[in-house]
Amino acid sequence: MSRAAATFALSSGVWALALLAGCAAPGEPTARHPVVPAAIADLAARQAGNDVVLTFDLPTRSKDREGLAEMPSIEIYRATLPPGAIPSQKTPWRLAYSIPSERVDSYLTGNRIDFHDPLSPDDLARPAGSPLAYNVRTRVTKARASDDSNIFTVHIYPPPESPRGIRTDVTESAVVVSWTEPAAPLGASSLQYRVYRGQTESGQETAPPNLAQPKLKTPLELAGSSSAPEFHDMDFQFGNTYIYTVRSVAQFGSDSVESADSSPAVVTPRDIFPPAAPSGLEIAIVPATPQASAYVELSWAIGTEPDLAGYNVYRNDREDIPGERINGELLLSPTFRDISVMPSGRYFYRVSAVDRAGNESPKSSTVQGVIP
Repeated sequence: MSRAAATFALSSGVWALALLAGCAAPGEPTARHPVVPAAIADLAARQAGNDVVLTFDLPTRSKDREGLAEMPSIEIYRATLPPGAIPSQKTPWRLAYSIPSERVDSYLTGNRIDFHDPLSPDDLARPAGSPLAYNVRTRVTKARASDDSNIFTVHIYPPPESPRGIRTDVTESAVVVSWTEPAAPLGASSLQYRVYRGQTESGQETAPPNLAQPKLKTPLELAGSSSAPEFHDMDFQFGNTYIYTVRSVAQFGSDSVESADSSPAVVTPRDIFPPAAPSGLEIAIVPATPQASAYVELSWAIGTEPDLAGYNVYRNDREDIPGERINGELLLSPTFRDISVMPSGRYFYRVSAVDRAGNESPKSSTVQGVIP
């Protein structure tokens, strides 16, 4: 090896050792630069009564696409803009809220933040449609916050009143939610309604004074909309306990504003609705033979109810009396053979249907048979 090559090799070895000495350290490795969460890109906002509701997905990765080791803190910035203005580089952003990482959980549903910014009397006193702009940053270290989120602008209007007097009625096919219509706010072109529904734990069948009290098995979600003060919820199950709240929606041009939630209503629908009476009851008399006694064959039209469980057969020797049930167990098919008849006997038969909740229908029309 030449002297120059030996010198380069020695220098390279020393340099490599220096690099190793600078990078390696006992204990946990340290980042070479502050961890910066990825910017929020789905910030959305809407006015709900006297609040602006901000929603966005909390970042779980850094700008370098690495998973965040801890919950980031949140900084919410707000700007009050003149009527007709839009955000620009000169927008005077103000830090409105700083949520420490240990309190972020209280605003989370899954991985989505739901934050309510109360509007002040000054906010609501501005001309209808005046804009408020929002952007959000997050951080996991004091050294550096994330980049700004997308900017979202909300136009503030006089909020509509919440519906009053929420009532529920249960029918066989729907939970009917109804309420008293409030007056539309000044300047609104129309007033409609949105009905929200959640499912509560069993035993909470008394309506709470507000939505913060009941323990929900499922969160409140939009069940449907209505232009009249009534809504038919057909997507329900008997025995479940549901909580309903209704919001008014005022339309201002292309913008709409929801009211705050109405007082909640809680209902547990019970299946107290019997099936229809069976129809088409027919009778056939099979005479006795040397090998077998006479018997009666009954048949009728099959029921169409989805919760039908079976049928009962009633017999008497008088037409004006319902008689007694003669089947031991519920009949699963619309036929029955009565082998307990006597020669020269006159019998009157009627049939009922029973659903899975145990509700029994009215009895069918009567057929009679005379045994030879």
